[in-house]
Amino acid sequence: MTTVEISTPHSSHQVLEEKLTSLGLYITAREAYGMWQADPERIKVLDVRTFEEYVLIGHAEMAANVPLAFPTYNWDANKGNYSVVGNKDFIAHVSERFQPDDTILVMCRSGGRSAMAVNALAKAGFTQVYNIIDGFEGDKVEDPESVHHGKRLRNGWKNSAPWTYQLDPKLVWLPSEVELDTLRNTLDL
Repeated sequence: MTTVEISTPHSSHQVLEEKLTSLGLYITAREAYGMWQADPERIKVLDVRTFEEYVLIGHAEMAANVPLAFPTYNWDANKGNYSVVGNKDFIAHVSERFQPDDTILVMCRSGGRSAMAVNALAKAGFTQVYNIIDGFEGDKVEDPESVHHGKRLRNGWKNSAPWTYQLDPKLVWLPSEVELDTLRNTLDL
């Protein structure tokens, strides 16, 4: 995995290539929480994980959830995972909640999907969108001697800032009935 050294006014980070964005704005979960605490009215947090991840794994209490993609529930043997389909209305749904000049801190599980979301938002005219490079769950522990080897416990929001399972319906995006029908047809359910 190739990493790039990124320097920001407050710190520097080793960022994996897949977490790089066109805006070049990066922040760790710990830094993101501090940034939000300093100005909770102006700093917005966007969680682009699936609804299932947001609800079952937990989330930052102030994070609005707009999924970047949806699981198809079809096994992809080549990837060793279930396939996903992109949320074609992602930009429209984010635009319902945020303005293009808002400062938005974007997270996913570990920083890859959030980078894709940042790039999509930048292309749509959003200008102050940061990638939370360690996401909600964080990076994997890479120590074969550790009982935590391969688990996402190194950093991330869940390991460095307050989080909850409590849901605030104002922060959760749910598809309309028309979108649900379209999604069901797309997923062949």
